[in-house]
Amino acid sequence: MSGLRPALLGAALVALYTALIAAADGITKLIAGGYEAPQLFALSSGLVLIITGLSARRQGGLRAALAIRCRRVMALRAALTVVAAIGFFQAFRLLPFADVFLFIGLMPLFAAALSGPALGEPVRPAAWLALGAGAGGILFLLPEGSVALDAGHGWALLASLTGTASMVAARRIAKEERKPLAQVFWPNLALALSMGAVLPFVWHPMPLADVLWVAGYAVFLFGARFVSVEALRLLPAFVATPLMNLQFVWMVVIGFFGFGEVPTLGALLGTALVVGSGLWLVADEAMPARAVRRA
Repeated sequence: MSGLRPALLGAALVALYTALIAAADGITKLIAGGYEAPQLFALSSGLVLIITGLSARRQGGLRAALAIRCRRVMALRAALTVVAAIGFFQAFRLLPFADVFLFIGLMPLFAAALSGPALGEPVRPAAWLALGAGAGGILFLLPEGSVALDAGHGWALLASLTGTASMVAARRIAKEERKPLAQVFWPNLALALSMGAVLPFVWHPMPLADVLWVAGYAVFLFGARFVSVEALRLLPAFVATPLMNLQFVWMVVIGFFGFGEVPTLGALLGTALVVGSGLWLVADEAMPARAVRRA
């Protein structure tokens, strides 16, 4: 049971993450067209820092909660987070939602490729098959039609690569020390400082409604990043990232129950592939033999 419990808890946290990050992505798509990236990220990151600071004070003080030993890896994670945030902002502004999610769906494959050299967690051939099946399932869930590549797709690819690398760095830190608030605080501080330096040149007055949307974005983002750090502590990155693709399944479920959209046979097949591959990876991670190898 020692391997089963962390795997199940990690899977539950990833499921919660998908709900939080989907809400944050929705807000990004809603207001991205009216503002430049530095304005959204400077304000939201500042709010995330405040939330993190308040949470840290309840857990024994700022110094104890935010001090970290893996400083170089944290610096790398912070830089990758800044690049990924800019890339996703530009991608959501230039592309339809579904096109961006296609690149997000490739993140498990990127995580698998990085897990061996960066974390010492090589992916077995059977796991590669499951990852490939999950990525194929994403294609079935996306709307039909050809996609012409443009600058938005370049931003989406950059965001997916750097976002995955940031998650791998989070896993590396979590294997050394359990500091989830620090893993939220320092990347957001880097984002706030870098975006704040540009903010005076791109500032555009915001109505109260948009300010509230940014505040909501910050709350969802704080929750998503905190939960993802804990999930990556419990699960390897190449197991956690496929589960994050459950948000595609949620799109099918919401469309059916909320809007009466009957899923096609391809959508049902894609859902089965995404869910099945994720469950297989979690079950494989929970096996006693895997737990022994991790130890």
